[in-house]
Amino acid sequence: MKSSYNGIPVPTDGEPIVYRDGALHVPDRPIIPFIEGDGTGRDIWKASRRVFDAAVARAYNGRRRVVWYEVFAGEKAYNAFQDWLPQDTVEAIRDFRIAIKGPLTTPIGGGIRSLNVTLRQVLDLYACIRPVRYFPGVPSPVRHPEKMNVVIFRENTEDVYAGIEWKSGTAEARKLLEFLNQEMLQGTGKQIRWDSGIGIKPISPSGTKRLVRRAIRYALEQNRRVVTLVHKGNIQKFTEGAFRDWGYELAREEFRDQIVTERESWILDNKDRNPDLSIEANAAMIEPGLEHAPKAFRDEVCHEVKTVLESLYATHGRGQWKHKVLINDRIADSIFQQVLTRADEYSILATPNLNGDYLSDACAAQVGGLGMAPGANIGDGYGVFEATHGTAPKYADKDMVNPSSVMLSGAMMFEHLGWKEAAALIEEGIARTIQQKRVTYDLERLMEGATKLRTSEFASAIIENMTEAVAA
Repeated sequence: MKSSYNGIPVPTDGEPIVYRDGALHVPDRPIIPFIEGDGTGRDIWKASRRVFDAAVARAYNGRRRVVWYEVFAGEKAYNAFQDWLPQDTVEAIRDFRIAIKGPLTTPIGGGIRSLNVTLRQVLDLYACIRPVRYFPGVPSPVRHPEKMNVVIFRENTEDVYAGIEWKSGTAEARKLLEFLNQEMLQGTGKQIRWDSGIGIKPISPSGTKRLVRRAIRYALEQNRRVVTLVHKGNIQKFTEGAFRDWGYELAREEFRDQIVTERESWILDNKDRNPDLSIEANAAMIEPGLEHAPKAFRDEVCHEVKTVLESLYATHGRGQWKHKVLINDRIADSIFQQVLTRADEYSILATPNLNGDYLSDACAAQVGGLGMAPGANIGDGYGVFEATHGTAPKYADKDMVNPSSVMLSGAMMFEHLGWKEAAALIEEGIARTIQQKRVTYDLERLMEGATKLRTSEFASAIIENMTEAVAA
């Protein structure tokens, strides 16, 4: 560990967080790097830091304190070092293990595609975790936003976000097209248009399984009952379809006593309801129209039923399966409809990278938008917590934007560190302030009888309500 990063000395009144034996060991005065963020990030961070410090002070009566340490990325870094993401910043986050950041600009005109994506890849922050829940009083475009309470686990390093692509018309694209069209697709009747740009979509069993493992562990720790694998496997069979298959495989291999798949639950429930049910009748109940299927498929389904009953009925039958975590899967386009119409049927959503990006924002739109949506990028022993919205530069330095995304991301950070009392105070303070209709302009314009507060005033109201929560 260095004594300074980006020329800024490391604080001497704090200690680094240590990762040992698969767990974070957090001192009472941890050094936590922060990236202020671009545009509105400056206003948001000032307000959020006040709330974080107040929550920690009140939760632990001064026994604990965060020692903040600024590191640089985005416009502030470029202006100071002519580098959008200095190596020292990456090293500081790696050395101190946990960091929090405001929104960052994506540079225009080449170079780094996205600073957020770069941080995720170089630190192997493979799980993007996005909790989406409703705070009563927040305006919503749906009738029952209170039904939305999901946590999205989005794979963070693979899929099209790997950034492996070639521009239409380039020699590199031509070379790849020749290989694909003349060798890989020869005799298939398929050809890729010669003027195409080409992108590669890698999805691996190792990348999939570590994400699904984290999602299932979270479900068990938080007493959530359903983990849903989201995919487009009906079309992309060897990438997203494989994501689904590898997810089920991981669940069965590592969590067999604690989970049941949806299909297994059907078989077990059929047997519970009718102990004398034959294997063939049970198979017909889980596969409607089975009698018209080819014999090989009928035999395959019957074998599946027989295997489930022989291996699981003693531990999962007679209703025991109802107390397990249910692992199911849904097609990506279907889940977009169902989070609108049946949101309360879902709890944990595990997704490949692109689907998770879309789905996170679609869910957030139902509970107040990205201004109310926290996010975390987690790896083994590392975590970067962040605002999920953009920089909104036209509102920069006007003290008017909603800081809740960074504040709630901070609550996630404290939860991750084991400081659950501080996390609860932040969430309670935000909830009480919104219920009082004391909100920033984005919510005030949509709430009848609301009082519009500046960003700094909103932070003060939250701190005031944290005090009331402690008294209560």
